[in-house]
Amino acid sequence: MPEPATGVNEPFDLIRMSVSERVLVKLRGDRELRGVLHAYDGHMNLIMGDVEETIYDVHMTESGADSVRTTKRTSEMLFVRGDGVILVSPPRA
Repeated sequence: MPEPATGVNEPFDLIRMSVSERVLVKLRGDRELRGVLHAYDGHMNLIMGDVEETIYDVHMTESGADSVRTTKRTSEMLFVRGDGVILVSPPRA
């Protein structure tokens, strides 16, 4: 029986190697999460702990300039539906 590969051969390998590590997850609707990845599945549903969520609220002012307001909140544990996930960034090496 061959030994499991330790390198990166497909995108899910990066996710597998990031379990129990802090990751950045970008979501639809100008939201991003930073937290510890505990579990995932093939639909990119994620279970994360110690999560900080940042919500970016972009408004156009009357002068035509963009105004960005950020809101932050924290959660001890979070389930993220995979259909809202745009990007998962593994921890820096």
